[in-house]
Amino acid sequence: MPIIKSAKKRVKVASKANARNNRTKRSMRDALKAFNAALSGGSTAQIAKTEREAMRAIDLAAKNEVIHRNKAARNKAQVSARAKKAGAKPSKAPAKPAASKPSVKKAPAKKIAKKSTTKKPVAKK
Repeated sequence: MPIIKSAKKRVKVASKANARNNRTKRSMRDALKAFNAALSGGSTAQIAKTEREAMRAIDLAAKNEVIHRNKAARNKAQVSARAKKAGAKPSKAPAKPAASKPSVKKAPAKKIAKKSTTKKPVAKK
């Protein structure tokens, strides 16, 4: 049992992180199991839906550094290959409408006064 105050805090922080990581990993495994179940006896629409959810869960786990990014890439490649083999169409993410910029009225450009280019008279000697 830690005695120092900072060590006690580290124990609390580590236990919270451990619980959070376990939840993330569990949700990823559940998504992959649902995908496997859909592969064995689901329609192509169901396969595509569970594939999307599995990809999302894998991305989330990699983003939170619960799994390594290379493992995430490998898992995603395997999931997409199995879905393609089962005949599911690759699902495209719904296109988000582009946010239009608010129109701003531009102030008229200021005219810069130019210096006159008249020649100075030559001084007499």
